[in-house]
Amino acid sequence: MRKLKLQMQVSLDGFASAGPNDDQKWVTWALEEIYSYVTGIFESADTILIGRKLAMDYIPYWQETFKNPDDPMHEFAVKIVTSKKIVFTKTLRKSQWDNTEIATGDLVEEIKQLKSQPGKDMVVYGGVSFVAALLKEQLIDEIHLFVNPVAIGQGASPFNSLEGFQQLKLERCIPFPSGIVLLTYTPK
Repeated sequence: MRKLKLQMQVSLDGFASAGPNDDQKWVTWALEEIYSYVTGIFESADTILIGRKLAMDYIPYWQETFKNPDDPMHEFAVKIVTSKKIVFTKTLRKSQWDNTEIATGDLVEEIKQLKSQPGKDMVVYGGVSFVAALLKEQLIDEIHLFVNPVAIGQGASPFNSLEGFQQLKLERCIPFPSGIVLLTYTPK
């Protein structure tokens, strides 16, 4: 059975975005430090799951980066653009992007069906409300958090929809010179 892996940047106080406009200015962009870990997580996957709100900016951003071979993130953009993407939405009926399907059904059933298909693992990058729904339903098999050395005090947390404790097992902890710490967890 395929695994669903979450990869997300969070603040030290557990937020993934700040303010009504999903401000990301607090993120420590130490790409040279974490790049091999980010790509390593992605290499084990052949499908990206993403919420509609994030998809509206995320997919076009990577499509533009894909067009610029001089961009330092071009290699990663190639992987994103050419990979299968599934956008979970209640409002879109048709995909406006290449290699992208729309999922509108029951979240739990859709994920179970995707996990049972042949192929490599799947990775979810966000958005926050979509990830919160996945965590609430305990659908994520691996959590890879890049904890940034900043507290932002308020914002949106991917853990704000939990209705009780979820015990996790720490699989890996890697500190980086920038202050980012990669924490990898699996459900107990």
